[in-house]
Amino acid sequence: MIRTSFNDGWQTRAKVNPFAELSGTRVPFRPVTLPHDAMVERERAAPGGEVTMEGGAGAYFPGGTYEYRKTFSVPEEQRGKRILFEFEGVYRDAVVFINGDYAGQRPFGYSHFFIDADRFLRFGQDNEIRVEARAHRDSRWYTGAGIYRDTWMLVGEVVRIPPDGVRVTTPDIDDERAVVEVATRVENDSIAIRTVDVVTEIRDADGNIVASDVSKATVLPGEPAVVRQRLYVRGPLLWGPDSPALYAADVALRDGDEDVDAEAVTFGIRSLRLDPERGLRINGETVKLRGACIHHDNGVLGAATFARAEERRVQLLKEAGFNAIRMSHNPMSKAMLDACDRLGVLVVDEAFDVWTSGKSEFDYSLSFPEWWERDIEAMVAKDFNHPSVIMYSIGNEIPETGSPVGATWGRKLAEKVRESDHSRYVTNAVNGMLAVMSELGALARQSQEKKAEEAEKTADAGAGEAEDKGINTLMADAGDMMNAISASGLVTEKTAESFAVLDVAGMNYAEARYALDRDLFPHRIILGTETFPTRIDGNWRLVERHGHVIGDFTWTGWDYLGEVGIGRPQYLTPGTPRPSHTAPYPYLVAGCGDLDITGHRRPASYYREIVFGLRAQPYLAVRRPEHHGETYAGTPWAWSDTVATWTWPGFEGEPVTVEVYGDADEVELIVNGSSLGRRAVGEDHRFRTEFDTTYEPGELLAVTYRDGAETGRHTLRSTTGPVGLRAEADRSVITANGGDLAYITLTLTDADGTLHTAADRPVRLEVSGAGVLLGFGSADPSTEERFDAAERHTYEGRALAVLRPTGPGKIRLLASAPECDPVEVVVTVD
Repeated sequence: MIRTSFNDGWQTRAKVNPFAELSGTRVPFRPVTLPHDAMVERERAAPGGEVTMEGGAGAYFPGGTYEYRKTFSVPEEQRGKRILFEFEGVYRDAVVFINGDYAGQRPFGYSHFFIDADRFLRFGQDNEIRVEARAHRDSRWYTGAGIYRDTWMLVGEVVRIPPDGVRVTTPDIDDERAVVEVATRVENDSIAIRTVDVVTEIRDADGNIVASDVSKATVLPGEPAVVRQRLYVRGPLLWGPDSPALYAADVALRDGDEDVDAEAVTFGIRSLRLDPERGLRINGETVKLRGACIHHDNGVLGAATFARAEERRVQLLKEAGFNAIRMSHNPMSKAMLDACDRLGVLVVDEAFDVWTSGKSEFDYSLSFPEWWERDIEAMVAKDFNHPSVIMYSIGNEIPETGSPVGATWGRKLAEKVRESDHSRYVTNAVNGMLAVMSELGALARQSQEKKAEEAEKTADAGAGEAEDKGINTLMADAGDMMNAISASGLVTEKTAESFAVLDVAGMNYAEARYALDRDLFPHRIILGTETFPTRIDGNWRLVERHGHVIGDFTWTGWDYLGEVGIGRPQYLTPGTPRPSHTAPYPYLVAGCGDLDITGHRRPASYYREIVFGLRAQPYLAVRRPEHHGETYAGTPWAWSDTVATWTWPGFEGEPVTVEVYGDADEVELIVNGSSLGRRAVGEDHRFRTEFDTTYEPGELLAVTYRDGAETGRHTLRSTTGPVGLRAEADRSVITANGGDLAYITLTLTDADGTLHTAADRPVRLEVSGAGVLLGFGSADPSTEERFDAAERHTYEGRALAVLRPTGPGKIRLLASAPECDPVEVVVTVD
């Protein structure tokens, strides 16, 4: 079918009750280009006012009902053809009307779906399509709202290849050749028997034909036929994380000399194997998954899913040392899958956060029993040809996994996945504590009370004792409790059947089971589907030590909107004797990502890179001196309260603590040429140490040594002189279509380019030419500033602007800030 973007020419508004409109209430439509997040444009507010406020889970954005409409024409010559509309994602409870008539719906906000439009269209005339979407207390994180992913119009003949109708597998591979099996579904909506030639060509990355085949297919009316062709690619280039070679399968339907339809898909040739001794093997080589859990929002863009935004996230995550992504807790976008294919990043694609037991008042559990099969089918259809996808997850922290009935649901879902795709593995991200929550009862309450008493005693003991406990002073106990429960006999018994229906036992916060299950369940293969970022050193040691443990996925690789403050730094006071998991308004982000919402790497990211064995240089991070001597507290998702800077005006002569991360025998810290001595670092010391010193502007230098020889160094320098504003585009040339964007990083620096993290100020933007300002923001975790404003304050010296092209030409961005010379960036749009 011919696929055309349907993103332009839409209008949107908050939906109005038609009876209210009759009474005079008027809410005008306004133009919008898709993808579009209607929620991120709303005013945030503290809960307690408007009844639809989503609270901290939704970053204090309001829920609502939104309406989109578009007028379009269908030429008379398309009468008799098949016309579909594809929506890659509408959040949520989408209902579609064409020319006023109900045409279809989709409750789940993350499935792509198709609307069969033929019967509703007026050929040779204008038509109207209208889409309603609702978001209201239905999630545990920020979802966005509206038509937030791409839309398409598909036009085809009555004999055609339907959407997702070409599926490619590579069941047999060796050094000399690879068997490529292409299964093409052909549909016939005419009233006659039709016979067509199915012509398939396999092309390499340079466009060369490396294999081809022609098969005849006779298709009865109303009875689809699957044409299965086995082609042989000689000397195949294999797809893998280090060499993501891609091929294309071009499939055409021909009736004599006439081309009836065509479809092209991209795929990779690779093999997957799994066993408890050698773990996961890709093309025969064992691969340990260095995984990042991520949510679907794009930071300053809200939930709007642009191809370049998805690609940029994948690029930056891979550069930070990750080789795998778990999309949590919903199916990944097509654009991100494409990026993972191109860049060689492995994917665990997840279906649901809930089954039958709800976690929010109005979540998907209300629709799950009726819709789960269709949503599983949609996820698999979307993923099937993507070599990056190695595993499907059927759920996340599903409470039912601890019950027999819940295990039967798990079996249904797992078998549905296998029925749709037998070439990949099935997992489920099980939280053992949640799976037995109903059995814990009074025991859990007693344990919590005991922990609270111990926390109060620790708080009263003073800063020195608390600091000795490290970066997870108090809430580490909560993580220990979760681990202990997950390793208990109760969880072993209650989750046995739920794990048995899987190929890979996904475990959230349960590393205590890794060694235990090697003996209890010798055929069980484990994946750490969600883990605390502060425990990566110990977790990675377990991954490397045990063949049956195939990887670790941190929560999270990239920070996200909503679930506010679970990873924020906290300090104890008599009034707050323990840390909380939710931050008050106007907190905006979770605060637990290795990378912040703008894509900037935080200190935890460099620490992880060192633990993975990917970074030889040490890394310096400085604790905020304004909190020196206070009792730090954080949840197990919270890193230390550090910034990679040696610029702290106003704290000259004040005490400060410097953290150093490194994989070496020891590290020396040097302040302005004066050595503070050497300290042990490396694996036996959790790859970290710290020095107490006095802040003096100048240079901070860490040097690591192994067997007495230097192995690396890292330097931080204080800023000097006046502050200047800089602007830098990620690319100087972008394209006018295909979801491309330009990312402009704005920084405050001195004349040498050293970032000034303590001189934040408002930055104002003016955008002209062939583009518009799509989003503008910073990583400030607590702010009332908007992402759609032209002025924002920097945070720790940084801000990020995103430009969307409107056509060929040049986009000019002029940025200004108080006491700084204005700067201009020009991006060319081809």
